[in-house]
Amino acid sequence: MFRVSQYMQTLAAGNEATLAGPRGTGQGLPGPVVIWNLIRRCNLTCKHCYAISADKDFEGELSTEEVFTTMQNLRDFKVPVLILSGGEPLLRPDIFEVSARAKQLGFYVGLSTNGTLINEDNIDHIADADYNYVGVSIDGLRDTHDKFRRLDGAFDLSMHGIDLCQQRDIRVGLRFTMTSDNAHELPQMLDDMEARGLDRFYLSHLNYAGRGNHNRGSDAVFQATREALDLLFDRAWADAQKGGSRDYVTGNNDADGVYFLMWVEKNLPDRVDEVRAMLSRWGGNSSGRNIANIDNLGNVHPDTMWWHHNLGSVRERPFSEIWMDTSDPLMAGLKQKPRVVKGRCAACSYFDICGGNTRVRAWQLTGDAWAEDPGCYLSDEEIGNSMAGERLKVVSFADARLQSQGG
Repeated sequence: MFRVSQYMQTLAAGNEATLAGPRGTGQGLPGPVVIWNLIRRCNLTCKHCYAISADKDFEGELSTEEVFTTMQNLRDFKVPVLILSGGEPLLRPDIFEVSARAKQLGFYVGLSTNGTLINEDNIDHIADADYNYVGVSIDGLRDTHDKFRRLDGAFDLSMHGIDLCQQRDIRVGLRFTMTSDNAHELPQMLDDMEARGLDRFYLSHLNYAGRGNHNRGSDAVFQATREALDLLFDRAWADAQKGGSRDYVTGNNDADGVYFLMWVEKNLPDRVDEVRAMLSRWGGNSSGRNIANIDNLGNVHPDTMWWHHNLGSVRERPFSEIWMDTSDPLMAGLKQKPRVVKGRCAACSYFDICGGNTRVRAWQLTGDAWAEDPGCYLSDEEIGNSMAGERLKVVSFADARLQSQGG
């Protein structure tokens, strides 16, 4: 996750002492942030769902007591943050019991929901849960969102849920997964977010996992990605300059840190060296290090996009043991610093910032988790890649596939 606003607010403060780094952005957390898919059932079937959820019960999910036992181990392991997700977590009958225990143990607790089930019947329970943050997934304006969510009226239901949260002073924000089908609606979404006075906007790049893998042909083209980030950076900078506290965040593409440095070079050239050092301390992708995932069955993964790769089950071993075990080759490679990657990632002048980006895209397209990231939207010239003409004369993985097929 790249916390755009925290960097912008640091820059706007104009105090070099603050450039030790925005809060929460370094790699020195006491334990990993855990995204916990408590339930796989969902009332929607979204096009980009990594969990490939459905509106049915799934067998073998962790019981309340198993969740509590694992939660205590997470706390003992100094995990600071729990993001309760799904499927749709509000469909889990014990969600508020689980949430209450998480708060009692001292976690920062977030709820990741589609928002359609937040209503007058449960808003008091949601408020009493005292979530630190509620993130509602929105995929565009009304018609686009309903098409992505495959439910007419989904947009209005989610917005009603957001309104109820705001009325109860619950910190709530939008989560937006960008594709070529909805990128053009980002400006109005940001306008609407600001007009509503929402606290956070999270822009997620489409990652190749789950149902999102099947729909990767709709991934936003690189130019659209750059234009979206330009807009997000400008909005975050304007908010920071006027002393605002709105939180603009991006995820699933750590090249955003490098692109942000390029924004600084253009707009605040005297701060480049300081920002470069700050971004290097951040270090980019932290899958398998500071980001972890537990699925509905209790299996542990390096992050939410690696559901096809199990590290172990919390029913068989404590999370703390699973997380520190590097006998798994993928986990060993993810924890290695610096990671050993290939192609243009290996030759990138900004590897210290990006860390080789998310590895699941490389795996999905090549079968090699350490290949160059096909989702990097920066050119060879921008990343200072002197090996551009030497990497097997292959312009892209897409071209390589076409060549192999005689195209």
